[in-house]
Amino acid sequence: MKPKPAELLAVLPQTQCTRCGYPDCAGYAQALHEGSADINQCPPGGIAGVQRLAALTGRAAKPLNPDHGAEGSRTVVFIDEAWCIGCTLCIKACPVDAIVGTNKLMHTVIEPYCTGCELCLPVCPVDCIEVETVSGSATGWAAWSQEQADEARQRYEFHTLKSQREALENAQRLEAKAALKLSDLAAHSQHTDPVVLDKKRAVIEAALARARAKQSVSVQTVPTPPNQQKRPQ
Repeated sequence: MKPKPAELLAVLPQTQCTRCGYPDCAGYAQALHEGSADINQCPPGGIAGVQRLAALTGRAAKPLNPDHGAEGSRTVVFIDEAWCIGCTLCIKACPVDAIVGTNKLMHTVIEPYCTGCELCLPVCPVDCIEVETVSGSATGWAAWSQEQADEARQRYEFHTLKSQREALENAQRLEAKAALKLSDLAAHSQHTDPVVLDKKRAVIEAALARARAKQSVSVQTVPTPPNQQKRPQ
């Protein structure tokens, strides 16, 4: 029987590194289910990961595709706080919320939560993020446990839901601002020509209609993140 996307997702390492060519592990699992991706596109899982997928899908095991990277030791990142400018770009890039900090203040990596995806490296404008090997010579699934994968998956799901909530709240703020302007367009505009005001009113009403249509899609309540850890003092 053809494995379901959820079954395929369950045997992936959940690093969310995108090296497979998909935006996240769930995207890769969906592509595997559809047959548009091969079983050898996940470097963090290594050859053991290929074997897991081979057993589940019934496909023949094969070497990792070098186009997606090579199997390697598990890594985490750390921030040189002396150089950090507090831009928050790495915080936004981290798929598991393993980086904490605020705007214009130094950031810190909570290393037990870091999956080694390295998505924070290219967005740092001052190159203050370093990579450190933490598994010695162990690679792939020998360097990354199922328990760590399960926690990373939970943290990514929390991160995704939180991002959806923030996007919804921002859309609601913009909608309220537009509605206020529409309620008394003449007072909020430098134009006095009724024809111009009517055109602006039509544009705003159309924008509001689009915003309300998007907000009609329900967003789940954001849960408490697993094993939430306070920032070290």
